[in-house]
Amino acid sequence: MSSVSPIQIPGRLPLLLTNEGVLLPGSTMRTSVDSARNLQLVRSRLLKGTSLQSTILGVIPNTPDPASDAQDLPPLHRIGTAALAVQVVGSNWPKPHYTLLITGLCRFQIVQVLKEKPYPVAEVEQLDRLEEFPNTCKTREELGELSEQFYKYAVQILDAVSLEERFKMTIPLLVRQIEGLKLLQKTRKHKQDDDKRVIAIRPIRRITHIPGALEDDDEDEDNDDIVMLERKIRTSSMPEQAHKVCVKEIKRLKKMPQSMPEYALTRNYLELMVELPWNKSTTDRLDIRAARILLDNDHYAMEKLKKRVLEYLAVRQLKNNLKGPILCFVGPPGVGKTSVGRSVAKTLGREFHRIALGGVCDQSDIRGHRRTYVGSMPGRIINGLKTVGVNNPVFLLDEVDKLGKSLQGDPAAALLEVLDPEQNHNFTDHYLNVAFDLSQVLFIATANTTATIPPALLDRMEIIQVPGYTQEEKIEIAHRHLIPKQLEQHGLTPQQIQIPQVTTLDIITRYTREAGVRSLDRKFGAICRAVAVKVAEGQHKEAKLDRSDVAEGEGCREQILEDAKPESVSDTPDLALPPEMPILIDFHALKDILGPPMYEMEVSERLSQPGVAIGLAWTPLGGEIMFVEASRMDGEGQLTLTGQLGDVMKESAHLAISWLRSNAKKYHLTNASGSFDLLDNTDIHLHFPAGAVTKDGPSAGVTIVTCLASLFSGRLVRSDVAMTGEITLRGLVLPVGGIKDKVLAAHRAGLKRVIIPQRNEKDLEEIPGNVRQDLSFVTASSLDEVLNAAFDGGFTVNTRPGLLNSKL
Repeated sequence: MSSVSPIQIPGRLPLLLTNEGVLLPGSTMRTSVDSARNLQLVRSRLLKGTSLQSTILGVIPNTPDPASDAQDLPPLHRIGTAALAVQVVGSNWPKPHYTLLITGLCRFQIVQVLKEKPYPVAEVEQLDRLEEFPNTCKTREELGELSEQFYKYAVQILDAVSLEERFKMTIPLLVRQIEGLKLLQKTRKHKQDDDKRVIAIRPIRRITHIPGALEDDDEDEDNDDIVMLERKIRTSSMPEQAHKVCVKEIKRLKKMPQSMPEYALTRNYLELMVELPWNKSTTDRLDIRAARILLDNDHYAMEKLKKRVLEYLAVRQLKNNLKGPILCFVGPPGVGKTSVGRSVAKTLGREFHRIALGGVCDQSDIRGHRRTYVGSMPGRIINGLKTVGVNNPVFLLDEVDKLGKSLQGDPAAALLEVLDPEQNHNFTDHYLNVAFDLSQVLFIATANTTATIPPALLDRMEIIQVPGYTQEEKIEIAHRHLIPKQLEQHGLTPQQIQIPQVTTLDIITRYTREAGVRSLDRKFGAICRAVAVKVAEGQHKEAKLDRSDVAEGEGCREQILEDAKPESVSDTPDLALPPEMPILIDFHALKDILGPPMYEMEVSERLSQPGVAIGLAWTPLGGEIMFVEASRMDGEGQLTLTGQLGDVMKESAHLAISWLRSNAKKYHLTNASGSFDLLDNTDIHLHFPAGAVTKDGPSAGVTIVTCLASLFSGRLVRSDVAMTGEITLRGLVLPVGGIKDKVLAAHRAGLKRVIIPQRNEKDLEEIPGNVRQDLSFVTASSLDEVLNAAFDGGFTVNTRPGLLNSKL
């Protein structure tokens, strides 16, 4: 057996002072670095060092003294552990700090401290060698995981250099552990004896029923179950009203023959009553700093949502009996509304339960069925409480905007009692027929739009908008969450595949166009599948070559590898060939895997002729850009509208043509024959592409006016301009909704100027700073200002016949 070479550490080591535990040789621990000395050590040695020795540190256990000066070096422990820094993770929020993953190598003794600033460095003497006791590494690691009460024992074990001293230290700890296991075993034995005595009662009772004893076996078992059920009712902590109902029902059950259909119904009802968590709850974790870190780690961006959760935690610290808020996250699909609800539950330390409401059209799904019906059961709220086992979980009411309505009632109306903080402390399910307190439940609803939520239900919820992500946010989400998840699901490692941020940006801009990240996640999945095929083929080739080596012998191994090398290097990546790994995904690889880009058409190509303008629309899936096209022809003055338009959009088109006809002389707009009457012997056709999609709303008014002005003036609308706003017959521009989603859609499309109503200027505060820097915004209060901003050089006004005046 080959011997292991001893580990030699440098004679001088930088000292890392940690108060989070004692690192023993052979064990691994994570430690937080936030003091000035330790921060300077990490930046100077670990982040800038290039050699292996620069990652070896001296770890000294340190107990902070509140009375000592933070600038002075505290007294150092004599014995320390030389450690290898395996991983360094840094963050600037809420303040600069690092997290180190370090592995203990061997112990050392401080000879003298050479310097104290900016971080301590000491001359050290190595005390032991790691390979001398190879079988003790696992024991050291287990001892390192002891709780804080054994901190002093861990320090003594660290100081014990010889093996005999270490045994003297560890044997008392092991004896204490053995005594604890004996006590646990004795307790379990007593419990088993009690169970045996309970089981032994049944045969004794059956002896008294000698005639027909076999027929009475099932009845005796049921009687025992009823006794157990009655005991549970007596010892439960349910309210007085519910307890009275259960006592009444158990009396009826005792007198009821088992053959009656109502027997099983009553028994199921009582079992549900004793299983419900009437007074059982979990204790909230109210550490706001830890909650902030957890939310930041799980979700990128979503600042408004995170702020609301932290506010709830802060108030919960000040008032213990705070009623659970009713939150409603509204945003497009794929932005993380459902996963945020799960993270909120994890942050609070509560149980989580999701109730999918999409397509529910029966109020009994919410309130339950009355027990007079066959097959009756409680509603989803009570059933969810039974599942989680506590009365203060986080309930996620998913897709609350997709509730239906039928002859069985309106489930949205049934939710009014559930989601009303003033009423849900006394919620009555039809199946239970007694009140249950829901005031401690934290309800979170999700929806894509508030348009389909009844006003009364909407009034009971606190709406929190969750907008779509910017390109920069998508890139961060992809590299923090999506790519690691896909690599794990496909059995790949970062050493086998690398996806640069430039490639991620190409996928976002050329292969997806969405507010969320679901399509982006699917694209990464397709890339990982393609790479998995290459990796698997490479492993197969390697195994084939190995079998050939065995068959042919070592003498022909070099020739076989030489013959196979061109194929394995050029065609398929091979884990045995390091130069082929990792596989770098660039634009050419994207084209091979995902096909040609899906969104390659330039906006400028669509605006290469008069009569085309770009509008901004809001949909439940997020903001979208919308082209408006117009053409004119000889006719009888008719206006044709196509593209599945709603009544409101049709009215906007009629308003636009009426305003332009009344201002034709002002802007010198004429038809094909030169008349200022734009509809004189002229038909106009307005079309909104994507004809399969229904469109409605007033926000396309300014776009229609700009499109028609371009058609009649013969001038091109700027190719980098998008606009939104409602118009009036007098030429005023009124505010509209969904500004943030619309602006993000314009940014995704590569546009540079956005025209919005002046009264929507306040909504620009919600736009991320990097998006505001990339776009220029024009706030307009009238159509004159809109036209002036939509055309290069402005839109001129004709003040006298034959003369075009200066810009507006």
